[in-house]
This record gives sequence, structure tokens and C-alpha cells, in this order.
Amino acid sequence: MTSSFRHLSRLSLAVGFAFGIATAAFAAGDSNDDTNPPPKTQTTKTCTGGKVWDKTKKECVNPKKSSFNDDDLYQFAREFAYAGQYDNAITVLNLARNQNDPRVLNYLGYANRKAGRMELGMSYYRKALQADENYILARSYMGMALVEQGDIQGARVQLVEIRDRGGEGTWAYRSLLQSLNGYKTY
Repeated sequence: MTSSFRHLSRLSLAVGFAFGIATAAFAAGDSNDDTNPPPKTQTTKTCTGGKVWDKTKKECVNPKKSSFNDDDLYQFAREFAYAGQYDNAITVLNLARNQNDPRVLNYLGYANRKAGRMELGMSYYRKALQADENYILARSYMGMALVEQGDIQGARVQLVEIRDRGGEGTWAYRSLLQSLNGYKTY
């Protein structure tokens, strides 16, 4: 009975430990949450002057429409935007073939807003949501912009929209909620 009790205790401890790790990972941000900020790559660690890291050539190159697909350009632009290189982000986004992609429109909004062009940024967020009303990251950034403009009610509407579209556990939701609670966010 004592060995069974010890085994059960160890099993309970292991399950509790695993649950704790899973909970901590979720609290830090689900790695499958595509609204999380992008990780830094060689593009912002090594490259300068608006150049991007070409994995094939293993060097920094000038971004060109013919050299990269829209997904690559989008990732470069996101990374530039989060690194505070807003004009580089806009330059790269303007190379995307599909200028109606809600991701491209959203980051054109983000980069312009962060560069001080609030109304232009808001117009891109609206276009992103016209292209995909369920794009919760655009709703989050728009909500943050509304907080910056003092429109707390408008930001709360976006928070509810994110929640109602299944985004309550995402970085986009948490970040907008933090912004509404007075924390500086993206």
C-alpha cells in the first residue's frame, strides 16, 4: 500500500508539473497563435538599410518582388514593423503582388500608425477588415489606435468583436485588453 501511495503521489506530482508548464506556456503566449509578435531573424539582427535576409544566398539583399513571394515579404515587413523600422516595412509591403491581402493592409495600417500617420493607418485597418471581417489582429491594432485617440468605447467594441470571433485566448485579445487597462502596447 505504501509503494502504491508513493507511485500515486509521484504520478499526481508529474501531472501537476505538466499542467503548470502548459499553463505557463499558454500565459506567455501560444506559439500557434499567429497574432503573436514575430521573432527576430537575420533581417533585423544582421541586415541594415532596408535589406532582408535571403535564406538561399545566406546574405542580406535588397527586397524585390521577383525574388520573394508575398508570404516572405509579409514576414519581412512584420519583423521590420515590430523593430520600429516602419518605412522599411511599408517599402516591403508595397512589393507584395496582392495589395488586397488583409495581412498586407493590416501591416500598412500598423506601420503608418506607428510612424505618426494615424488616419492613413486607420484607413488601412478598415480596408483589412473589409477584406476579412474576422481578421482579429487588424481589430486589435485598430482598437489600440482607438485607445490612442481616446475612443475607449470604440476600442471596447473591437475587443468584443475579437472575443465573439473566437479570439479571446489570443495575443491580439490580450494586447488590446492591456491597452484598455492603460498599458503601453503595440
